[in-house]
Amino acid sequence: MGFFGKINLGFDPQAVRDYHDQTLPQESGKVTHFCLMCRPQFCSMKISQEVRDYTKTLSSVDITVSDNPRVGMEQKSVKFRARGSEFYHPAKRGLTN
Repeated sequence: MGFFGKINLGFDPQAVRDYHDQTLPQESGKVTHFCLMCRPQFCSMKISQEVRDYTKTLSSVDITVSDNPRVGMEQKSVKFRARGSEFYHPAKRGLTN
């Protein structure tokens, strides 16, 4: 169900449409699809669609792994054991953000 379909489910769909249209500065905004919370300047739905559209233009993605994952895991395991095999360590004093 689209945005305007959801408006039609409300108690007063015409009032919602009127309020929606009042808050938009341009006529083109009245026919675009975005949620009421974030508006067109930053709309996660719009950004997600732009990402989908962009990825459709990519012919292929070349992903290479430079090291063998097992080698990297072994290196981290050595470091983990050297620090006492503990997940949680006390915070160091004097650190700032």
